[in-house]
Amino acid sequence: MGGVRKPAASFVVPGPCGVAVRDRLKHLTAQDEGVLRAVGAHQGALASGDLKARCADGLEHGAETWAARKRELTGVSSSRIAGAITKATHDQWALARRCQATHIRKLDAGIRTLRHRLSLPVGEKGTKRAAGGYRSKSEWFRKSRRLAALEDRHTAAVADWQAGRVRVVRGGKRLLNTRHHLTEARLTEEQWRERWEAERWFLAADGESGKRFGNETIRVSPDGEVSIRLPAPLAHLANARHGRYTLTARIAFAHRGAEWADRIEANRAVAYRIHLDVERGRWYLTASWQRPAVQTIPLDTARARGMIGVDTNADHFAAYRLDRHGNPIGDPHHFFYDLSGTAGHRDAQIRHALTRLINWAKCVGVAAIGIEDLDFTTEKTREKHGRRKRFRQLISGIPTGKLKARLVSMAAEHGLSIVAVDPAYTSLWGAQHWQKPLTTPHRTMSRHDAAGIAIGRRALGHPVRRRTAPPPHDRSDRAGHRTAQAGPGDRGREGTRPPTTDRRPGGPLPSGKRKREPSASNTVRDAPGTQQWVQDSLMRTG
Repeated sequence: MGGVRKPAASFVVPGPCGVAVRDRLKHLTAQDEGVLRAVGAHQGALASGDLKARCADGLEHGAETWAARKRELTGVSSSRIAGAITKATHDQWALARRCQATHIRKLDAGIRTLRHRLSLPVGEKGTKRAAGGYRSKSEWFRKSRRLAALEDRHTAAVADWQAGRVRVVRGGKRLLNTRHHLTEARLTEEQWRERWEAERWFLAADGESGKRFGNETIRVSPDGEVSIRLPAPLAHLANARHGRYTLTARIAFAHRGAEWADRIEANRAVAYRIHLDVERGRWYLTASWQRPAVQTIPLDTARARGMIGVDTNADHFAAYRLDRHGNPIGDPHHFFYDLSGTAGHRDAQIRHALTRLINWAKCVGVAAIGIEDLDFTTEKTREKHGRRKRFRQLISGIPTGKLKARLVSMAAEHGLSIVAVDPAYTSLWGAQHWQKPLTTPHRTMSRHDAAGIAIGRRALGHPVRRRTAPPPHDRSDRAGHRTAQAGPGDRGREGTRPPTTDRRPGGPLPSGKRKREPSASNTVRDAPGTQQWVQDSLMRTG
């Protein structure tokens, strides 16, 4: 076991801190859509200019520059719209900086791997912990060229980081590049232009506690009436008092509608966002608000009624139920999903699989679900798994971050807790200790099912293996008490071990190994040669 790292302690994942619900704006008139397009385009242009100014400030940004930008935007919109735009700008700039730091770390990992492999002789074999040399001189030469390219990218990225330069595209870089591949995307220039403009609109407003219905810019009344405070240059489009425009559509949130109604009737903050789905030609309104931090339950409480261990794979969840002692109950369960296709299809597949998993957890009566705290950031490098393209695609296709966030939020609504465990060796040790013993003629155990048991046992605080190793020196407890042995006060702890129940008397052991069956001696002082005897290692009683 030399070199095996100690797994980190398990912990209960904190619950969600925010809620978002969405409903469609139906039966909009042509005038309503025209006003929404005009407001979105006007405020989108202001947001683009503000983002450009923030990127130009770089690391020189401060409270004074923020106030100056907000004053400039207030004159062409309103103070609340200016505050929402500047806040969105700062969030986008901070996100770009975090992505830039992640990109630099990935480049560092790739450069270290390339330098290590290039320093080894050609053809040298690697180990489990470090890759070996390249197979041929041709591959060595190509990788040396790639090392030079990565070093150039790293130098440029570090220079941008130190100077505070970020590269942000409002509307998305992918959609921008689609402009050069309209034939492959099956789009015309007009269709692409419509999508591009819709993505760059800005129709959002932050909530304000104490204001009427929790938002002064985009207001939604309890009966579903939606009104918008128009910016100063578009005040002539108002159809209500105080420069507001009231839409003909009505909102009725089917999900969390009661919670949303309680908030707006108490004038608590609710943020709104209006956007257009160009493909469907539909307008939607999204309401979001924050929840107070909920104290997570203690880990012992989450373990009291057992656990469901879930192994995350590229196409399914492998789940196994365990009691509080770590014993598997019943058969494994699989919840399949398909991560191909569009982002919306993938999200729907994950949501459907998680719904079935949570419903099963509620039926069996457990209080928590154990999952791996996965992070494939260091495993996706091309230099580490160069030839294993399918493996790189496999780990890149598992949406670990989105899956964990969605599972936590969905489980919290049903009163379930999520326990995150260290993923180290769960598949290896699960297959080693649980796959073969639980395989029967009527039950097939896969490696993923065994990993689910390992995850559940680790979440419960038990070791993955079924038995602890015997104490050193001899059969006494001289070296200390066994972790899986009966306590000093337990009755019957000094008795003999009962016989195995999964084999007939005198039959073969479950492991398939043959017992010792020495034949009797043929001498006159011993038993006849036709008599055989079997010596068990433990005395059989009862």
